[in-house]
Amino acid sequence: MSALEGLVVQRSTAAQQLAAGLASRIVAGAFAPGDRLRESAIATELGVARNTVREAVRILEQSGLVQYQVNRGAVVISPTPERVDALYTAREVLETAAVSGPAGKPELAALRTAYDELVEAAASHDPLRIVDLDLAFHSAIVAMLRSSRLDEFYAELMVELRFYLTVLSLEDREFEHPDDILAEHRVILEAIESGDTATAVQQVRSHVEENARRVIEILNGRD
Repeated sequence: MSALEGLVVQRSTAAQQLAAGLASRIVAGAFAPGDRLRESAIATELGVARNTVREAVRILEQSGLVQYQVNRGAVVISPTPERVDALYTAREVLETAAVSGPAGKPELAALRTAYDELVEAAASHDPLRIVDLDLAFHSAIVAMLRSSRLDEFYAELMVELRFYLTVLSLEDREFEHPDDILAEHRVILEAIESGDTATAVQQVRSHVEENARRVIEILNGRD
């Protein structure tokens, strides 16, 4: 199967559509770390302008999934422990700040809905769907800061976080025992809903740090 199979590009937002499609394929493992994204080949296979492909690759570079290398061009990132640590540090700062104060009713309702949707996703045992709804739950946490700019920043982090969470889910077969995932998120939700900010901060920090530790462990094991 081609790494590009199934991608559909709409002309109105061609570069963004293509970037989203390529990101999905990277996350799914169709492109391996270190693989080149050949603009001419992608343009030919999908029947889009090379300029559109170039812009899509730039979007991926900004998201952290692609980087430019001398004499190679755009390549899929090769994750490093340092990169993971930096990413998860930013995530921890945002999420602990979000739960350090009382949440408003709209934010609590959105967080409860996100958790309920994660429960439904867990029942599907679909790893990619579970990862998406896991990230949606944490996005709802960050939304408690009530800052559209921080929401946008976290959305950028989520592109790369999705990559690592998918690696973690597949490596540890988390989708086969989703009760553990739900339990971790439930204690966070309950602490926030009860107004216990100290416990919420502690649970969020523990959750993020354990995720980072396990991802780094997996990466080190692949060296």
